[in-house]
Amino acid sequence: MTEITPLARLMQGNEAIAEGALAAGVRFFAGYPITPSTEIAEILSKKLPVVGGKFIQMEDEISSMAAVIGASLAGSKSLTATSGPGFSLKQENLGFAVIAEVPCVVVNVQRCGPSTGIPTATAQGDIMQARWGTHGDHPVIALCPASVQESYSLTIQAFNLSERFRTPVILLSEEVIGHSRERVILPDPSEIKIVDRKKPPAGLEKYFPYKPDDDGVPPMANFCEGYRYHVTGLTHDESGGPTTDPEKAERLINRLNDKVMDHLDEITMTESWMTEDAEIIVIAYGATSRSAKSAVKKAREMGIKAGLFRPITIWPFPAKETAAICKQAGTVIVPELNLGQLIGEVERVARSNTRIKGINRVTGEMITPDEILDVIKSEVKVKKNAE
Repeated sequence: MTEITPLARLMQGNEAIAEGALAAGVRFFAGYPITPSTEIAEILSKKLPVVGGKFIQMEDEISSMAAVIGASLAGSKSLTATSGPGFSLKQENLGFAVIAEVPCVVVNVQRCGPSTGIPTATAQGDIMQARWGTHGDHPVIALCPASVQESYSLTIQAFNLSERFRTPVILLSEEVIGHSRERVILPDPSEIKIVDRKKPPAGLEKYFPYKPDDDGVPPMANFCEGYRYHVTGLTHDESGGPTTDPEKAERLINRLNDKVMDHLDEITMTESWMTEDAEIIVIAYGATSRSAKSAVKKAREMGIKAGLFRPITIWPFPAKETAAICKQAGTVIVPELNLGQLIGEVERVARSNTRIKGINRVTGEMITPDEILDVIKSEVKVKKNAE
């Protein structure tokens, strides 16, 4: 019996996203070049045709998102990648994909903003845009990798969640992750869990494209597979036909949210490191969590009981897990490459006497481990003085 040996490669974060997409079964990419995400498009422009897929450079990000939606409706797992202003342009069609329940993945390699900002500098300024970028009440699933390895694995997971819940999923990378090179272990394809969209049972006399199963997710027939149905951004009934009926509208919007929020156990991913006895906990995500882990390690060497809690699923925000960790700690520190976006969610769910302090940077540079360590040490002094 031949033993399966995983393949180790030195890989850039953006390259890992492209490879993860191919491993997940992506066969369509539409996009427009924009720093710092362009390598994803460049790689897939070469590799997709080799596996029978399609690559198209569209005239802008609006049409790119539209093309991805169309390809997904036709049955292809579909991807687009962008950054900064491009992510802003995608929002209207992202909302269309939400209400029409079209699975697809949008990669946003974050950079300094607003507007053109500093295209080559890293940032975490799109956290709230990922959640509230489109109008209306709707669910959002967004994952945030902290390494090149996770850029690969979370791309696959993004597609699995998208297909499972019939919804767009956002992968929130960052310039420093997208352009870092690290050792990545590529598992054998037979060991990768792949989820494909749920299909309607064969032999239906009439197909209702928005009639949900018990899990709240409707089976999805691809176009040109025997069923003709209507897709619209308007509020619609189970047949796909537009409706302004208040009860049907409310039922649809509630179901769109419930199909995600009722399955948080399948969606929520977090990491806890040295938190068992921690009195000071750093809550950090993405590249900033790497600095935070180093700071926590140094703090432990100094005898300070510090720990790291990392949301991997940024949206839906891991409220239950965050509330529990905040209840445990006397002090929580939230470093972010923005002026304070996720800290508001931490404060919202903490609802306790926990002291919450932010560290913020918008220079395009990383927050260093020593800067986080300095705040940890200062909080120790605050606690001693209070005692």
